[in-house]
Amino acid sequence: MNLSLEHPEMLFLIIPVFIAGFYLLRKTKTKLVEWRMLVAILLVLALTSPYTTVTQTINEKDPSLVLVQDQTSSMSLFPEGAGTELYKALVANTPTTLVKLTGDKTSLGDTVTQYAGSGNQIVLVSDGNSNTGKDLTDALEFAKETDTPVYLVQSELQVNDLSVEMLGDKTVVVDNQNEFNIVVRQASNQSVSYLLEVYVDGELSQSRDFTLDGRNNIDDPIKINQAFNTLGAHELRAKITPHGEDQNAVNNEFSKSVYVIPKPKLTLITSELDSPLGRILDSLYNVSAVSTYPGAAALEGSKALVLDNQLMNSFSEAQMKEIKNYVSNGGGLVVVGGEKAYNYGGYLNSSLEEILPVLSKPSEYKGGRNLVLILDVSPSTAAHKSQGDILANAVYIIQNENLRDANAEIIAFGSKGYDVSGGFMFLGLGQNREALKDKISQLVPDEKSKTSLDAGLNTSKDMLTGKDGELDAIVISDGAIKDSYGPSLQAAKELKNLGVNLYFVHIRSVAPSQTNETRQYYAENLMKELGLEDNYFHINMGERANIGFEPTKKPSEEDEEEEAELDTYPLIEYSPDHFITKNVNLTNASVTGYNEVTPKAGAERLVITSTGKPVLTTWRFGLGRVAAFTTDDGDGEGSRWATALYNGSSARLISGTINWAIANPRAEEGAVVDSPDTWLGTPSNLTLTMYDEGIPQLKLDGSSLDLALTGRSTYETSVNPETTGIHDISGYPLAVNYQLESRDVGLNEDIESLIVATGGKIYNEKEARALLLKDARQNSERQAEEQVSLKMYVLITALVLYLGEILARRIREMRKLKNAQVEIEART
Repeated sequence: MNLSLEHPEMLFLIIPVFIAGFYLLRKTKTKLVEWRMLVAILLVLALTSPYTTVTQTINEKDPSLVLVQDQTSSMSLFPEGAGTELYKALVANTPTTLVKLTGDKTSLGDTVTQYAGSGNQIVLVSDGNSNTGKDLTDALEFAKETDTPVYLVQSELQVNDLSVEMLGDKTVVVDNQNEFNIVVRQASNQSVSYLLEVYVDGELSQSRDFTLDGRNNIDDPIKINQAFNTLGAHELRAKITPHGEDQNAVNNEFSKSVYVIPKPKLTLITSELDSPLGRILDSLYNVSAVSTYPGAAALEGSKALVLDNQLMNSFSEAQMKEIKNYVSNGGGLVVVGGEKAYNYGGYLNSSLEEILPVLSKPSEYKGGRNLVLILDVSPSTAAHKSQGDILANAVYIIQNENLRDANAEIIAFGSKGYDVSGGFMFLGLGQNREALKDKISQLVPDEKSKTSLDAGLNTSKDMLTGKDGELDAIVISDGAIKDSYGPSLQAAKELKNLGVNLYFVHIRSVAPSQTNETRQYYAENLMKELGLEDNYFHINMGERANIGFEPTKKPSEEDEEEEAELDTYPLIEYSPDHFITKNVNLTNASVTGYNEVTPKAGAERLVITSTGKPVLTTWRFGLGRVAAFTTDDGDGEGSRWATALYNGSSARLISGTINWAIANPRAEEGAVVDSPDTWLGTPSNLTLTMYDEGIPQLKLDGSSLDLALTGRSTYETSVNPETTGIHDISGYPLAVNYQLESRDVGLNEDIESLIVATGGKIYNEKEARALLLKDARQNSERQAEEQVSLKMYVLITALVLYLGEILARRIREMRKLKNAQVEIEART
């Protein structure tokens, strides 16, 4: 019991009680003073108004519901008036507020946020697609934090619809090949075919039939490559013609505006002008290649400076100060390695090293571990209350200090295994650990699935196949694997044969299918048959499995010599979601040499060798960006470490690094306009930067725009054309496409786990009329804390002690009087 005081300041009254008490004790030395002191202390305690809190269960028979009826245009694929009958059934039995969303925009996030946390429960009759206002994911997270159950009622799809969208950079460089992705979505989950036509500046570029299996092709979009050989505004347009049912034709065309700029200026200091690095840079940028430092004046207008295999003593301290100022003021710097750079070039403790994200000394062996967490989200984990411990153990593992240099993947399984984390994520970054923790916390059991551990193991095998270094897989489950034991054992054997270290964390519960007829645990038997009984952890709820992750061992000198003899160091993407690496595939990429460096605190390693050596490390220095590329230019004198990196798709690592260092490829001269493409009815924020003196003037399709000064030489306004197509902003293109409401078609399956996480459920309309009110009443049961005053009990205790002391004293006095009378009678 937790004791609290409403008026703790009254405790100061104990001080005079003690002073008076000790004074009287010294004078009288009787027990009476001690009793009276105790009574006085209790009276002071009563003045503080002590209380405790007790938890009570409150149950509302008629919970307050808010039914949000989505009647926006995207709901035209579903029965008209979806949710009307449900509202009539609910309002007849419990207080229900009806909120209707209409028009061409859906603000589900705003609506959920508005009604969450006020004692209501929210019912969404919607396709779940929210496209304006507060993000629906954040709103559902807020509902979860405020203990507001949210229910989703999904209507049955009546007609199919397809939409198309094109993604890619708006600002591109003249004569460079650019990749654009075409995403096609459909409302249903069937196999559909369609004709795709791509137009470049109004001319048909390609035409081909495609088939879409599933809801969309986001994970594998259609890629097109296009170069533009003239400057200024251009247009790409994608058009699909479905070979089947399609409700809405307006979202079958998508226009993308492209603004082509001159090649950015680049300064390359190198002694090997015809190296693979030099040839790639010359093809992509306006390169000024020199063999010695050209001076600060030559760097003006240059977007980035590339130092290729340069000795430190090639630069004076005055020149290094100029380079430092150049980077601090926003210039990019890329330092390429070789046999004259970094640890071979005298960079250690130099003025150049102050700018770099690395120290030019060997780093300790880092990484090489790929870890998969296989989490059980089958119904038994919810029924037997082990789900919370499964997820908590997963979070506990990813926070292990010895895994800071591991790449982690989260797989969940019920009837099927599926990727939760979206690929491997480097645990050395705090934001990655927080992102994984958030994704794990949102996992909820699938009530309609079963425990198919083999599905999770097979999915993990797909993820780990082809990975280098130490491979670990950890199953965290309630062990109820009776029905899938045979296939799971076979899948586990295949993982073991792949070189994977398999662990099993078994959360103790009362799930019946975790033991066989002789009361032996299936999970324990599985690990024994694999010869991995030491990797089996059977823990109680509330406990955490302490798996002894040792730091990955540094390769022995023999191993390094053997690897050196093979002339190959496979490369690993350590931060695959970075701007530089997200579109690069290094699966088969390797180098034959590298410079020995150690990343500084605050730097980000993007690419390493399989032995943990940094190859590409980045950071910010002042306003500029700096990349340390610690292998050579592909044609070093006597080295040629990285020839393979300058060929094929691996060459994107080089261009990506330069583009990242450049940041803004547009020249800082004249008037520069920037305005992202938009959707009909959604304004685009336009920015105008004036690098030259003059009066800022812009026209949208011939009509002047009102500009507001928001910074030094920076003006802003909002443009919202009323028609789709390509619009002209004084020579700068702006594409306006169909309304955003028409892009995401069909039911939004991504929010289902978030709905369940709030305590709500997902129904069809028939299920909702039968079960929703019952579930809402059950969810209305909540724990409430109430204050219970202890003041009366303290006063009663003081009174009992006081009366007890008087009674005891009277009894003693009566006994003394009686004894005295007996003595008198005896004498007489």
